[in-house]
Amino acid sequence: MSSLLQQIQSDMVAAMKGREEMKLSVLRMLKAAVQLAQVEKGKDAEFTDEDVLVLVRRLIKQRKEAAEMYKAGGADDRAASELAETKFLEVYLPAQMSDEDLAKIVADAAVQVGATGMKDMGKMMGKAMAAANGLADGNRVKAAVQKYLSSLA
Repeated sequence: MSSLLQQIQSDMVAAMKGREEMKLSVLRMLKAAVQLAQVEKGKDAEFTDEDVLVLVRRLIKQRKEAAEMYKAGGADDRAASELAETKFLEVYLPAQMSDEDLAKIVADAAVQVGATGMKDMGKMMGKAMAAANGLADGNRVKAAVQKYLSSLA
């Protein structure tokens, strides 16, 4: 069992003992998603911390998208609930890289692909996302790439 899965399990036990309903609900949802992914991957396959992080990022993205839809529909209380769930999930993500480090990665990606304008956005995104390796949100990377490409024009 990966160390992240062990951490999730111990946090779940602590939430049960502390009667933290919201946190417990989120952790149960996360554990169910992990178990489903493990079944899909196969019983003999090793489930790593990176696999768990992929699931956590996916769940966070789903919660944020749901919050936006609730907010657009006028259900602000439900949107707040979805955003609160993301806070519990974000605990398991590694620290995000600084804007300066992200700018360096984007500049390196631009040099690698020979970027000359906005038409190179796709190539740069691929390189920058790979270099960021999950330490920067895709929206932050996209904004940094757009800022860099617009400065070339």
